[in-house]
Amino acid sequence: MRYFTAMLIDAQANRCKSGLCFTAFCFSKEMKKVLSLYFGCHCCIAINAQDFSMIGKKNPVEVSGGLALNQIIYSAFNGPSRRDPYSYVASGNVNLSLYGWSVPLTFTVSNQGNSFQQPFNNYSLHPTYKAISAHAGYISCSYSPYSVSGHNFLGGAIDYEPEGKFRISALYGRFLRSLNLDSAQNILPVFERWGYGLKANYIHSAHSLQLVVFHAHDKARSIHFVPDSLNLHPQENLVVSLGASTVLLKKFVFKAEAASSAVTSNTSAEADSRSNIFSNVQPLYTLRASSDIYNAYKGNLDYQHQNFTVGLGYEHIDPGYRTFGAYFFNNDLENVTLNASTSLVDGKLSLATSIGKQQDNLDGTKVATLERTVGSLNVGFAPSEKLMLSVSYSTFQSFTNIRSQFQEINQLTPYENIDTLNFTQLSRSASANATYSFGRDEQRKQNVNFNLSAQGASEGQAGASQNSGSWFYNMNCGYSINLQPQAMVMSVSVNGSMNEGPGASKTIGPMASVSHSFFEKKLKTNFSVNYNQTQSGDAVPKNETINCRIGCVLNLKKKHNVNANIAVQARKNSATPGNTVCDMTAMVGYNYAFAWKK
Repeated sequence: MRYFTAMLIDAQANRCKSGLCFTAFCFSKEMKKVLSLYFGCHCCIAINAQDFSMIGKKNPVEVSGGLALNQIIYSAFNGPSRRDPYSYVASGNVNLSLYGWSVPLTFTVSNQGNSFQQPFNNYSLHPTYKAISAHAGYISCSYSPYSVSGHNFLGGAIDYEPEGKFRISALYGRFLRSLNLDSAQNILPVFERWGYGLKANYIHSAHSLQLVVFHAHDKARSIHFVPDSLNLHPQENLVVSLGASTVLLKKFVFKAEAASSAVTSNTSAEADSRSNIFSNVQPLYTLRASSDIYNAYKGNLDYQHQNFTVGLGYEHIDPGYRTFGAYFFNNDLENVTLNASTSLVDGKLSLATSIGKQQDNLDGTKVATLERTVGSLNVGFAPSEKLMLSVSYSTFQSFTNIRSQFQEINQLTPYENIDTLNFTQLSRSASANATYSFGRDEQRKQNVNFNLSAQGASEGQAGASQNSGSWFYNMNCGYSINLQPQAMVMSVSVNGSMNEGPGASKTIGPMASVSHSFFEKKLKTNFSVNYNQTQSGDAVPKNETINCRIGCVLNLKKKHNVNANIAVQARKNSATPGNTVCDMTAMVGYNYAFAWKK
């Protein structure tokens, strides 16, 4: 937990947040009981994308921001209240800019809390000049999926991307902050970790080559005392990744990456004389008895024809693969994928399909082995500009083989079949969509759409189906008309959903809405009402719900905005026909935006 805390303290990329939250007291004890003030000021010092080449070419000083004030009133009838009867939220933001150097500030005031917090402060600086970009502060870099991928650190980085064939990037910084042991606070020790990396790219026409080298190590003297019972030692990591892409015979596109990661769990262990790619890289890295080497590689080959595309992909990641340049890795997996797509009937008909298989337990050390198969099919047809049709289907099947722990204990000969547990999960989904647009002219547009989706899941064990299978159905059918001269949009629809299986339920109901603009679209109003009925299983009681919403927005001089909304909900259960529960929520808000340049 404390290891994660140390990462969290350093974990802010390209932005930062600092806050000051305190509870202000009211002027009397009675007021204290009614209202508590929660003031949160989030200060972000993130100087992003400073382009020095723009000095003298743009306004030196710019100030922009906004202010929002919202008040919410809530009331419940014939039922319990689900929120406070009155609440308010005030928020604002100010962005100060000097020759492109920006410092955004935000704050929030609300009566929804009375706690005190003091968040950490982070900062970052990202100046650019022509082909050079620099980064400093709390930042993150992503060089490749198997080496440096999004880990936040405190330090610096540089990217040099000229117009030629070469690109180069480098980084250096602290990836973990040290923490000393504190038994009273239950804080576990964490070594301070520093790392550096280099990425070099060569790009020529349709060919490219990329090399990534990343090294990180813990400082053994960064913490005072580590008990032997914790079995905690300073660690070291070296990653080498090589990627390439090319076009063969003008139609074959090949992309690949291979990476090796050496992780030393105890840098004080004796040196090892094993022969591998990390044997002769001293003083960059010393292979030790506590070192483990992991490999990961993937490749994709696509054939691109004028009318269709076919692709094959493969990925392999060793069990336990990790680097200090990323927080988390999916490891112990092997993926094989095949995909194809084509376009027919002058581009009006499109087809796309894919199938893939994934498995784990590559080294055979796990008790359970999981295999997954995924397939999908997508069809789109647009016979005219008015009509569009689409259908999709996908299936996901996983197979688990759990080997009994007593298989090797009780096995007398290598030919005995000890019982195992075979467990299969199958999920399928399908959807169909149809949209038809029509109207007399461009000023009277009408639209009819229909959507239907279904999802199913089932399980099987030893070839027999289980009772946990279920299907979910969702349906929507609607009509809308847009009267542009009147600035009015009206729509009606019917929505339904059904669940077959454990906890079966059905919900269906209509909906209608209308929006209208006045005074040259400065005042926008909207109204909607919907009714739905829900029934669980074959039970006679039914739940009925009616929702009504009305609102308006008034825009004044492009900077001021006043809005008001009222929502009323009524709920009734047929088992208690005389008891109708109602909730009303009203909100009034004001927004102001400003911008100043000099």
